[in-house]
Amino acid sequence: MSAATAPHTAYGARLSSLREAMKRLDVHAVILPSADPHQSEYVAERWSTRSYISGFTGSAGTAVVTLDGGGLWTDSRYFVQGPIELARTSGLAFMKAGQGTAEYIDWLAKELPDGATVGIDGKLFTVNQVRAIKKKFADTSLELRTDVDLVDEVWSDRPAMPSSTLFSHDIKYAGKSAIEKLGDLRTQMKEAGLSHTFVSSLDEIAWLLNIRASDIKCNPLAIAYALVGADRVDLFTDPSRVDGETSKRFGESSIHVHAYSAHEEALLAITAEQKVGIDEGQVNYHLASLVRDECYVAFSSPLRLAKAIKNKVEIAHIREAHVKDGVALVRTFRWLEHTLRTETIRECDVVDKLHEERSKQPLFYGDSFDAIVGYGENGALPHYHSVPGEDAVIKDEGVLLVDSGGQYLDGTTDITRTFGLGKVTDEQRTRYTLVLKGHIALSRSLFPTGTRGIQLDILARQFLWQQGLNFGHGTGHGVGFFLNVHEPPQGIAATMSERGKTGFVEGMFTSNEPGFYQEGEYGIRIENLVLTVPAFPEESAEDPEKFLRFETITYYPIDYLLLEPDLLTTEERDWLNAYHDEVYARLSPKLNEEERAWLKERCASL
Repeated sequence: MSAATAPHTAYGARLSSLREAMKRLDVHAVILPSADPHQSEYVAERWSTRSYISGFTGSAGTAVVTLDGGGLWTDSRYFVQGPIELARTSGLAFMKAGQGTAEYIDWLAKELPDGATVGIDGKLFTVNQVRAIKKKFADTSLELRTDVDLVDEVWSDRPAMPSSTLFSHDIKYAGKSAIEKLGDLRTQMKEAGLSHTFVSSLDEIAWLLNIRASDIKCNPLAIAYALVGADRVDLFTDPSRVDGETSKRFGESSIHVHAYSAHEEALLAITAEQKVGIDEGQVNYHLASLVRDECYVAFSSPLRLAKAIKNKVEIAHIREAHVKDGVALVRTFRWLEHTLRTETIRECDVVDKLHEERSKQPLFYGDSFDAIVGYGENGALPHYHSVPGEDAVIKDEGVLLVDSGGQYLDGTTDITRTFGLGKVTDEQRTRYTLVLKGHIALSRSLFPTGTRGIQLDILARQFLWQQGLNFGHGTGHGVGFFLNVHEPPQGIAATMSERGKTGFVEGMFTSNEPGFYQEGEYGIRIENLVLTVPAFPEESAEDPEKFLRFETITYYPIDYLLLEPDLLTTEERDWLNAYHDEVYARLSPKLNEEERAWLKERCASL
């Protein structure tokens, strides 16, 4: 096989079946993205095709399979994990995206013969993505087919469409009714001259209609499409899973439920005098192509930004959810500290304990992602996933990284802490402190409304850069409200991605998580969630140049054992002491006497 090694037997059979199907269609290569028809970051098992074929389990990546080879392109979060997984599964070549490696289109142009055909499933690519591929292909001799869906032929036991119970998200948590949200959207539709807008993003549908479900692990979403008109909404999902209370509320909001498969017919039925808004960055190419040209209007969904700006009710609940989460963390890590002295504890034991303690908290719904508990060298994998029986034993020395979060009806949490367990090195202490200094710099920053994430990113990296060090992932991502733990558009990143170029406004909820990873040895990351709030509350709310700051909402102490205090300035010490004072004030009323004493010791002033 060119550009690959021999695959594991099971993956070899899958690749062989795929290649036979490709030959029948006279297709020389297929591109398999990490996507479902709704462009979700995390997908239901039914659409985990890239993982099924390639063996790579990361959340981001694109596999390319040719008739005699192929490769997997992904970002720096998986540069260590990716090659290991591929070597023991499909044998596809590992490609480091953005590190001087040819993009997969350029790689295909080099690998394939003149006039070769590349196939994609148009349901798994947005309009903009297909447009970009076609533009790239214009400089090559390659042909693109957008109707190549070979999954069912290859995946004989493919999981069924998920259909969990759909339920209402109460306005006492959401803060705004579906009728109000639909009214806002319809105002913007009217201004754009639209009779309809087609919504395909699952979290936008959930937010807009105040509904939730559990179709995707850790993401409280329902697989659905929505066609919003001037006086009704057509929701395409399994009608049998809508409970009575939600059905009644749907009637009050003129929301009509149809079979999931009926969405294509609805798009085809849009008449010539109607105009439908299509967000070309979210709607898949296949569905967009069903809309008549005279009805089609490119329309950037306003729901993306509206959802990202939390209302006052949501913000109040977010604070409460993080108090509950902090209590669960105190009980988990106090257990870890005490039990580690007398018993063997593995990484998966900590994963289970985190879930157990969170599940005892009111309004808990589930984890917001699979917890990352990485001891020693496993901590150097930013998205490490421990597997029972293969997970590491945690010892009373070295570095432990724990990244976890919860879904509550009143908020979504995400926190990372790095712990020194007994003996640690001077290098580890220094680098941990450099990461903390960057975290504090971002936490203390003041900036005018509209400042972009790319402008803020250097604040978190500056101290590492001064030592010739860096980290490969973004510094921060948006967070949903009882929705996806990764929520665009805003974030903090070193590139002009959507996350890097979106301007911050009041009400956005974002992570602050710089890190450092020494491959094969240890990983460091410190993550809190922050709300964007007025820096000077007396300023006019309407002032376009109003200054903002980040209010830290995560409440759990930052580990001192790895800290090198002499590297902190007076201002940094003051921030850390003030943060720990707030952590103790917020959590202590919810703890028993022994837990309060334990927490007080960890929140002591420097």
